[in-house]
Amino acid sequence: MTRRASTPFLLVLAAAACLGTGQPLAAANAVKGLGDPGDLKSINVEQATAGSSIVLRGGDARQQLCVTGVYSTGQLRDLTRAVRYSADPPGIVDVDSTGFIVPLRDGETHVRVTGPAHTAAEFPVRVERFANPLPINFKNQIVPIFTKLGCNSGGCHGKASGQNGFKLSLLGFYPEDDYEFLVKESRGRRLFPTSPGESLLLLKPSGRFPHGGGKRMDVGSYEYRILYRWIEQGTPYGRDADPAVVKIECQPAARVMERGTQQQITVVARYSDGSSEDVTRMALFEPNDSEMAEVTSTGLVKTLDLAGQVAVMARYQGQVATFRSTIPLGASVATLPPERNLIDHAVFSNLKVLGIPPSPLADDATFLRRVSIDIAGTTPSEREVTAFLADRDPAKRDKLIDRLLESPAYADNFANKWNLILRNKKRTPTDTEGTYEFYEWIWNSLYENKPFDHFVRQLLTAAGDPRLSPQAIWYREVDEINEQVEDTAQLFLGLRIQCARCHHHPFEKWSQDDYYSFSAFFSRLSRKPLPDALPSRRMRERRLFHNEGIAEAINPRTGKTLRPTTLGGKPLSIPADRDPRVQLADWMSKPTNPFFARSLVNRYWKHFFSRGIVEPEDDMRETNPPSNPELLDALSRNFVKSGFDLKELVRTICRSSTYQLSAVPNDFNTKDRQNFSRYYPRRLGAEVLYDAFHRVTGTSQPYAGLPAGTHAMQLPDPSVGPYFLKVFGQPQGDTACECERSQDANLAQSLHLLNSSEVQDKIASSAGRAALLASDKRPTEVRIRELYRWVYAREPNADELHIAEAHLVKHTKDPKSAYEDIVWALINTKEFLFNH
Repeated sequence: MTRRASTPFLLVLAAAACLGTGQPLAAANAVKGLGDPGDLKSINVEQATAGSSIVLRGGDARQQLCVTGVYSTGQLRDLTRAVRYSADPPGIVDVDSTGFIVPLRDGETHVRVTGPAHTAAEFPVRVERFANPLPINFKNQIVPIFTKLGCNSGGCHGKASGQNGFKLSLLGFYPEDDYEFLVKESRGRRLFPTSPGESLLLLKPSGRFPHGGGKRMDVGSYEYRILYRWIEQGTPYGRDADPAVVKIECQPAARVMERGTQQQITVVARYSDGSSEDVTRMALFEPNDSEMAEVTSTGLVKTLDLAGQVAVMARYQGQVATFRSTIPLGASVATLPPERNLIDHAVFSNLKVLGIPPSPLADDATFLRRVSIDIAGTTPSEREVTAFLADRDPAKRDKLIDRLLESPAYADNFANKWNLILRNKKRTPTDTEGTYEFYEWIWNSLYENKPFDHFVRQLLTAAGDPRLSPQAIWYREVDEINEQVEDTAQLFLGLRIQCARCHHHPFEKWSQDDYYSFSAFFSRLSRKPLPDALPSRRMRERRLFHNEGIAEAINPRTGKTLRPTTLGGKPLSIPADRDPRVQLADWMSKPTNPFFARSLVNRYWKHFFSRGIVEPEDDMRETNPPSNPELLDALSRNFVKSGFDLKELVRTICRSSTYQLSAVPNDFNTKDRQNFSRYYPRRLGAEVLYDAFHRVTGTSQPYAGLPAGTHAMQLPDPSVGPYFLKVFGQPQGDTACECERSQDANLAQSLHLLNSSEVQDKIASSAGRAALLASDKRPTEVRIRELYRWVYAREPNADELHIAEAHLVKHTKDPKSAYEDIVWALINTKEFLFNH
């Protein structure tokens, strides 16, 4: 049966359920960000400070300039493309209009930069060895060309099988392998030293010979000339004593920018011998938020229309660096909600810098529903709504938070969260007991508020019979060392190091050696059958024990034997009779650990705000910096100081004015997606929605093998859930990534709520909410108000009340169907389907 409510009724409900995301943007667009910079006082060339000279060695040397204007207000603006360049004497270097210098011959010259308002700067440039360049170094000069042109990317020759018979290491992380592939494989058929221009290595990418990857460079370009000379020189690899890149830097490292402006950045490579080189045109660039900024292949950053913080990653030779841009909106932040704790101090300070006024505090009804869903995973009952709205105690919000934290529903909600990302699921019927026991261990740990470092320690160091130590069930699912390494890093350190299993991480510093030395912590973990298990029960479970011996792992590519090493730490010498997992847990729980506390507070922050301070929440790499570093640092310090107290962390978050802000945007923060100037609405999770639907309709759902009255939020195993949970994005515990939970809307969800027999039958249940309200003898207004408190945790407004009463008047002969219409319409509104 398809149910249709009257059109006017639906229109009013739609208006009532608007979450306020369509506010006018005229005021925000009119704000001028940094404002008038004042008079231009001077210009500075970032690459020539304190009278130092720029030295270009060899005919292939290059230098990108960055020219900064200093204004009377103290503002700094990029003028690289707004000034004129000249050299005296001429003919030694050429400087184009973008500030890019190339050498023409040996000698010394002075480059003069002439800017607006009679400003100027001048610096010396010296060219050396133009006619007698050094031999080409394969690792330092050839491999970066392959990376810049995309030849060694995962979609081309860098993939595992190569492309069309030619293979390169991914992103050039293993230049010695690349040299073998290129020079010695197939007897070097791609290279023709006696006539370099006829080499396939030049013919194909220059478009003079058919090439599946298309044209990648022009004849005579910088890349072409370097490759030509390398082939001409006899394809040298280089000497062991040649300097290697040890790090790169972005200059400038940070800048405050207007929306819709640009900033030239340069990338400098630092070598092992102390020398440096401009590698801007050979680096790869990528912003961490493409809605806030874009960057060209030459390092020109262009900000877009959003205010906030954005980082641009530069990558060269396996090294990474970031440029950070702060983009203020510039509106007046005259009034702020009360600053209640460290969260508000960090968030409101950032909003002042950015000039983004926050929304006001949410009303009591909105807060009650929001915090009940976020802490307890459930909507409040009608009685709870009535009592809370009538309560005049100024501390009632804090007291509500405390009551929710002490309730079993808190443990239900967060046990559901951890159960799924710890991959606790039943794959076969014999897994049932272990799955339920592990869930109970998680639930009890959360309800009893076990310190998080203890929780993780007991999990990682689990040993013995899983019937006595249920946390050992985790190793039933993560039974391979690579899964143990990757899940540990992702869940408890906020690091995705999966890439480093096969190659150097493309966006991080982690190498294969880092990966396998970390895996050595799990190398002595062994298993044996349970001593008295029946063959038909608990077939996949094993008794865990430490197999005495020296903990080590082998890098499969190099064959190198590695000792256990914490990420970013030094190799450890662990006695053969000591379980190395204990050492790992010791390191993780240290207050000085740079990952552990930050990872957890960022994960929980996303739970409450829909977005992490670092996003994604488990990808906390250097090149993906936090949107508010001060907030992340303060929360992490407080978490450690509290003794890794999870309830105290939740309490701190929920008591803040930041968490209690309205979801309705003002004229200035509609576009804000990262600075927490308002609450960001999100769809209810599958389990929350399913339970809320049953609460509204006054019905229940039985689950096979579980007691009557079990809620979806209490399911110890995702496989027992009905179709409703699957269609609304319930994860199945297949990965350690919270991204497995889908919050996206789709047509199947809409159709299920509108027309499915399950929804229709429960709405029409003879024992359900609609039937009870229809048979109730209280006044119509009282019944409608009660229904709104069940659905939205608030009272209806006058228009909503009028439309609902009018609908009931039209259907006086069948009040049950009329109430069914109202219930059906209300549960299909955004206000019900979203937490706001």
